[in-house]
Amino acid sequence: MKFKGKTAIVTGGGRDIGRACAVALAAEGANVAINYFASSAGADETVAEIEKMGGKAIAVQGDLTKPAEVTALVTKTVEAFGGLDILVNNAGGLIARFKISEMSLEHWQAVMDLNLTSTFLMVKASLEHMSSGAIINIASQASRDGGGPGATAYAASKGAVMTFTRGLAKELGPDIRVNGICPGMIDTDFHNIHTPDAGRRGLEASAPMRRQGLSEDVANLVTFLASEESSYMTGNNVDINGGVLFS
Repeated sequence: MKFKGKTAIVTGGGRDIGRACAVALAAEGANVAINYFASSAGADETVAEIEKMGGKAIAVQGDLTKPAEVTALVTKTVEAFGGLDILVNNAGGLIARFKISEMSLEHWQAVMDLNLTSTFLMVKASLEHMSSGAIINIASQASRDGGGPGATAYAASKGAVMTFTRGLAKELGPDIRVNGICPGMIDTDFHNIHTPDAGRRGLEASAPMRRQGLSEDVANLVTFLASEESSYMTGNNVDINGGVLFS
């Protein structure tokens, strides 16, 4: 197993991409702390799934825009499993779509805090317990192409996550590798809520792979970037979009 004896935190791990990442890491032997904000049932189900296959996991509620709750998540993880080796910063979201002319400063700041500040806080708290290992930040295809209508704040925040990833790779190497992932259209609640169905069907028809991505597709990439199989990769922001966008 790739991660036997290692410990991972997956933020936003109660559903979709986060849940798939938690299960995939556990399947390779990692102990997993699953952070959630509101998806308590999903987090508990993910813990149960991991335990059923013989792994170890805990679920920890926390608002990752609040430093005290970030510290509590990391502390509980280290107390439960004795260390920290892998951090997957998956928590984030669009919140709502607004054109800049309609956008309040409060909305802009909320999106930045949810996607960028939370990543900063998680990295800062985790580094107190990581002497080596891997950090994987989930950005977005929006950080490449500016996002869809009303998603400028989201795209900007995820673009900042990409740049933060590059800076961290320089600062933390060689002991800790840091890479980002830029998912395109993945079949998740994010798009169930924010993307019209017609747009999703259009992407399926035009994408070279002729389908939306699955959470498991992203999870497979996360496990690769967290493992020694990618030992010469750091500072990368890897696209996974079925060929919709080349960078």
